[in-house]
Amino acid sequence: MKVNKTWLALPMLITWLMLTFNVQARALPDFTELVADNGDAVVNISTHNKAEPASSMMPRGLELPEGSGIDDFFKKFFEGQQGGAPVPRESESLGSGFVISEDGYILTNYHVIKDAEEIIVRFSDRTELVAKLLGSDERSDVALLKVDANGLKTVKLGDSNALKVGEWVLAIGSPFGFDYSATQGIVSALGRSLPSDSYVPFIQTDVSINPGNSGGPLFNLKGEVVGINSQIYSRTGGFMGVSFAIPIDTVMNVVAQIKSQGYVSRGWLGVVIQDVTRELAESFGLDKPKGALVSRVVADSPAEKAGFKTGDVIIKFNDKEVDTSSDLPPIVGRTMVGKKVNVDIIRSNKPKTLKVTIEELPADEQLASNSPSKPGRFVDDRLSMEVADISPKQREELDLAKGGVMVMKVEQGPAIKAGIRPGDVVLSLNNKEIKDPHHFVEIAKELPVNKPIPVLIQRGGGSQFLALEIKE
Repeated sequence: MKVNKTWLALPMLITWLMLTFNVQARALPDFTELVADNGDAVVNISTHNKAEPASSMMPRGLELPEGSGIDDFFKKFFEGQQGGAPVPRESESLGSGFVISEDGYILTNYHVIKDAEEIIVRFSDRTELVAKLLGSDERSDVALLKVDANGLKTVKLGDSNALKVGEWVLAIGSPFGFDYSATQGIVSALGRSLPSDSYVPFIQTDVSINPGNSGGPLFNLKGEVVGINSQIYSRTGGFMGVSFAIPIDTVMNVVAQIKSQGYVSRGWLGVVIQDVTRELAESFGLDKPKGALVSRVVADSPAEKAGFKTGDVIIKFNDKEVDTSSDLPPIVGRTMVGKKVNVDIIRSNKPKTLKVTIEELPADEQLASNSPSKPGRFVDDRLSMEVADISPKQREELDLAKGGVMVMKVEQGPAIKAGIRPGDVVLSLNNKEIKDPHHFVEIAKELPVNKPIPVLIQRGGGSQFLALEIKE
């Protein structure tokens, strides 16, 4: 009897496929134990805020005949009025949190409990306790709560500095009010800086985070909390694959300050910075884009006292590398107030080290905004722009002691290609401070061609460098 060799090889093929499947299955993380071990330490947080009664909730376009009795009924229904007196309405917010100590300390986001008159914490066994707000920090979006309890299940805190891009992470929270939901993903990026939160080096993940997840923990595969889920990037209001968590080391620094002094203080350098683009790097004599470019030194700040100047490029702060401008604020913010540190800079193509004593970040830094200029204009045909002098009143509003010119008009040419716009204040051109419009025109005449030139402008309360190039 002749045996088909294909049939003899079939068992071996099946065995190989099963082994391959098992290897691939083992390569994927199993979060079941992690969720079982930590689910009881995650809590649901709801708040009650008294809201002002609305003067009218009547739907637009709904017209009812007066005196019919029906109009009175609907006014009471929609406006919440009884006998003509407005009925106070309450708003409720929903979020997540987690227990960090057996005696009832709980972490969540500041925005979850903002303006709350009552904070209610609900545990996995449906027990509800009223929490006391011990302290919060709006800048880092962290809040510390305390409930009157003992022997609570707690999470284990990890080291967010040890995280790596591509590492598996898991979130537990209450998206849309669905308690104790677990979602998984990977770390997408580290040290992300968001426009409204420059003092937090966010962890970016692709973990599914939605409204209600805020304040919940982000775990690594060891079952350690490495961050607090805080924000999402979305154009629809729902999850779109980009989520942000506050690193746990940042969070615990806030907690330590709240416990010790009742508030959070941060280090302050006193500079306005921007990224170094390829063109700006060339104009400042740098080999490649690197560091934080100082576009303004705040008056009477630690930076001014230490001798910082506009145009300095900060490449290292207190022995920590500054690759991009977003690296600097978190490093400065975590520096102890009163500490004297070394700052390595590039100035006029040469390395230099400055010593600066860090002060406390002011509660509310205000930068002046631009305002229209007055007549007395000068036209520069080479740059295709029109500038004007700045009146004493405008200088006060712009917080400008001296120098600078207001851009009145920009036409097609080098200036508009560099991004200069009407309303900008030109402070320096090719690293030379501008005294007045006439001085501006004189400097513009001497500018080299086919080479990026740094232009320092003030716009919308902030200052920044632009790279301008005049083609031959």
